Amino acid sequence: MVLSACAGVSGRPPAQDVTASMQAAPPVAPIAATPAAAAPSVTPAATPAAGTLPEAASKPERSTALLGQGLASWYGGKFHGRRTASGERFDRHAFTAAHRTLPFGTRVRVRSLATGQEVVVRINDRGPHKPTRIIDLSEAAITALGVRHHGVTTVELLPE
Repeated sequence: MVLSACAGVSGRPPAQDVTASMQAAPPVAPIAATPAAAAPSVTPAATPAAGTLPEAASKPERSTALLGQGLASWYGGKFHGRRTASGERFDRHAFTAAHRTLPFGTRVRVRSLATGQEVVVRINDRGPHKPTRIIDLSEAAITALGVRHHGVTTVELLPE
């Protein structure tokens, strides 16, 4: 066949025995062990307990990438029980929100610039329908931020 015909046509000498060439190589000197005194000392307080992760690994860093900043409003009573754009029923006591473009189910941290309080909401509706606002929060979410009495407040949107 074609493959068998090509095997001996390369013009190269046959391969040498690899084990013979390895035996002819000069020996390699072992690496000297580092003295114990040169090893860095670790204090017991810095060593994590068995079966636990170090503090930095146990808590993932929260991203500070800003998704948006602007006015937030809220909706509650008259929409309670109605269908949202995602198809689920609106619950004014749940931590949910309406956003124009974020996918349904996206979790967003909302930080009030007036109080510094943060709340995590899940996007389940479309809105707000006023162009000057960036998010509509449920009654529970705006209450947790401590600005329900304001009606509209400035917020930052951060990834969860």
